[in-house]
Amino acid sequence: MALVTEGRVSGASGRVPAAIQVSPEAVAGGPLGRLRDGDVIRVDADAGLLEAEIDEATLLGRDCAPGPDGRGAYGLGRELFGLFRTHARSAEEGGSPLQETPA
Repeated sequence: MALVTEGRVSGASGRVPAAIQVSPEAVAGGPLGRLRDGDVIRVDADAGLLEAEIDEATLLGRDCAPGPDGRGAYGLGRELFGLFRTHARSAEEGGSPLQETPA
């Protein structure tokens, strides 16, 4: 089993092959949003390879999965992360609008 995510996951790597912070994110039209249950993803940690074993025309012909609709954002502490969900940027942009760019 391997972990493939666009999320920022602390402590998720180690002995588990992981591709973390895949970009662009699904919400920005990235390829992870076009994957569906049953698609095969090949992860080769030695070669640094992550690829969906699906032809490109099929992948690009799919709509991206819809983004979060806000349900489930409250309760069990989830509301504590609302600020992050609202203001987070892509990994390519540094993840947080609160970071200052060094001069």
